[in-house]
Amino acid sequence: MFSRITEIYQFFWMFESHAQQRKAWDDAAQARVARVRAEAQAAAQLHAMLSANPSGSLGHAKLNDEDSLDESGLL
Repeated sequence: MFSRITEIYQFFWMFESHAQQRKAWDDAAQARVARVRAEAQAAAQLHAMLSANPSGSLGHAKLNDEDSLDESGLL
């Protein structure tokens, strides 16, 4: 009798564990998409920064320079 109850419990627990595994797979897929999006955004920001200051020096940089922001597509 006890073994039958244990089998039934394990059977239903199997469904629950599979559901949790599917949720974990969905979370991992969303994390991969978010990582790709963040990497693309960082690359665009780096490109915009290099466009605003191609030499890498900040000696002649202006804060909120509308022309360079407009050219880089940030406005």
